[in-house]
Amino acid sequence: MKFTKMQGAGNDYIYVDARSLDNDWPELSRKMSDRHFGIGGDGLILIQDSGVADLKMSMFNADGSVGEMCGNGIRCFAKYAIERGIVDTSTKSMDVETLAGVRNIVPQYQDGKVIAAKVAMGRPVLNPGDVPVNLDASPDITEGPVVNYPFEMDGEDLPLTFVSMGNPHAITFMQQPVADFALHTIGPKVERHPMFPRRVNFEVVNLNGEGKLTARVWERGSGETMACGTGACAIAVAARLQGFSQGSLDITLPGGTLAIDWDGEGEVYLEGPAEEVFSGEWGG
Repeated sequence: MKFTKMQGAGNDYIYVDARSLDNDWPELSRKMSDRHFGIGGDGLILIQDSGVADLKMSMFNADGSVGEMCGNGIRCFAKYAIERGIVDTSTKSMDVETLAGVRNIVPQYQDGKVIAAKVAMGRPVLNPGDVPVNLDASPDITEGPVVNYPFEMDGEDLPLTFVSMGNPHAITFMQQPVADFALHTIGPKVERHPMFPRRVNFEVVNLNGEGKLTARVWERGSGETMACGTGACAIAVAARLQGFSQGSLDITLPGGTLAIDWDGEGEVYLEGPAEEVFSGEWGG
């Protein structure tokens, strides 16, 4: 089975053209994503036929769980589909079906190659029941946005803002440099906290002046990743809800910087790089 390894801001996935293939994809994602015994990646992304868009993107996290949407992954998905002629090699725009809905991607070309893309990521979901998050301790909170919800883990005060970008996110802003935060210890505990019925992606964020943020992300099902597109979008939404920004943001993650734009009402737009790492054939 042929595969291609791709990455966007260090968020790396294994891509397979699965339009004529069938397999135990969750198990395959676990095996292929293993960084010691497999190819290595944050998960597996499939190119599939769609009845409502140009193509369908199905994604599985490194632990085999299903992911609804991936902002970095969908940019690389577009690069894969365009450069292999699955869609028109000079297309100005393409629609991709995901579990979070149909997303539109505008590729950016250089010397005939897709080097980046801008993605319409949909409107953020802010009602806690739809994120979803169970606020049993605060039954009076039924509508969003929920900002700076009191939360403590391992002695750390982590006030959370809840956002869904098709998948659930919990964001906390802190004074402590995010590089020093014990994300590998606290991240998995937040991810699996009982208040999150579908687990959660957890972001820790520093403010670095007007329009600039630094963040780290603990991704549901994959652990800490170099970047997270939906996470960056959720961070931008949370920043605007708290009055930290009014326009476009540059969010720097360990793997690179993503540009996010949200007007406070409509869709969130994500822009960032898309790169191919290598291709090969899986025989495991």
